[in-house]
Amino acid sequence: MTTPDTVIIVGGGQAGFQAAASLRDEKFAGRILLIGDEPHLPYQRPPLSKAALESGAPSIGLSLRPSKFFDDRMIEVRSNEPVSEINRSGRLVKLRSGETFRYDHLVLATGTRNRRLPVPGADLDGVCYLRTAADAEALRTKLEQAKHLVVIGAGFIGLEVSAVARKRGIATTVFDIASRPMARAVSSLMSDYFRSLHVKGGAAIYMNIGIATIDGIDGRVAGVTLESGERLAADLVLAGIGVVPNVELAAAAGLSVDNGIVVDEFLTTSDPDISAIGDCAAFPFGADGVLIRLESVQNATDQGRVLAAKLVGRPARYSSVPWFWSDQGEVKLQIVGLTAGHDEVLVSGEIDDGCFSVFCFKEKTLVGIESVNRPADHMAGRRLLKHDVRLSPEHVIAAQFDVKAMETQIRAADLEARP
Repeated sequence: MTTPDTVIIVGGGQAGFQAAASLRDEKFAGRILLIGDEPHLPYQRPPLSKAALESGAPSIGLSLRPSKFFDDRMIEVRSNEPVSEINRSGRLVKLRSGETFRYDHLVLATGTRNRRLPVPGADLDGVCYLRTAADAEALRTKLEQAKHLVVIGAGFIGLEVSAVARKRGIATTVFDIASRPMARAVSSLMSDYFRSLHVKGGAAIYMNIGIATIDGIDGRVAGVTLESGERLAADLVLAGIGVVPNVELAAAAGLSVDNGIVVDEFLTTSDPDISAIGDCAAFPFGADGVLIRLESVQNATDQGRVLAAKLVGRPARYSSVPWFWSDQGEVKLQIVGLTAGHDEVLVSGEIDDGCFSVFCFKEKTLVGIESVNRPADHMAGRRLLKHDVRLSPEHVIAAQFDVKAMETQIRAADLEARP
């Protein structure tokens, strides 16, 4: 493709920032305009559910880079400027203010938004969500006065906030309609471990239970009523029931969407002059090319880098190994690969000691590793899964979970495969 003169990036999160920064790293000399709808420079989101909620935390001190970084690299940043329309025929983006800009290549890094609670009382004062710096500041302020927090959703965000609240002496109860915590992301063994961990830490966790209503007095949260009819007192509710990709702008412009903005292996949408990256992008994954959408810093960062290389004439298929992490109290969970749908596990280390890894296999092939307080296993797993080699449970057992031995197996397999 021809190197564009003007690249406009819609979305000031991790993916949008990385695309802009990597373009300059790639010696792109054209205009870069980064448009975000929040009143901040691009900032880190992971600390919002952890450090940013600690007592005395600054309201916003999470910027990925200071303003001088953008000035020095001639990256124009327009904050607090939502984009309202894409005109593909004219290659124009229109801001809500009415201002328009012309692009040669457009990058959609529009991210996600919180899924809203579909129950009566969800609009009461004291019902909180957590996605932005403003959300974190509002929640941190309310935690100062809270005595009983109800968390709806036992995913990463819900459990991370639960740990912070208990550290501050707030009674915490977690509900989820799923059968186990973090069910979409981790093995049942890991779910059981973290459920036990949080319960031992003082949380009450109830699975397979839905919320019927959020109850209020004088416009403020006073409790929740379960679908069973049982009522529980609460003065603060956090809704962490997942996110929805921001695809409306793309859909209105006629781009293909399917649980995200659909892109090919080069991160290009159905319009060759428009790419999509980060949490909003649905991209082909694995040998069968199934469309997936990932919500992670790694995915956003790696896609930003791959996109920048493409725009300067070095296209490459996006094939990074996914990895994630979650800090819950003093425990760090790290995941490499996608373990959903696995049918066999092996455990390395001691679960009771809180230092172990779960090797997950699907059809006798290693698909991911979940680690608790074992960063070396996580880093090794990232190296292992980069290779297109079928590591079976028998291989892992024979290697006695020794990563160097497994890497030797991979090198031997590579040599055998060569003509």
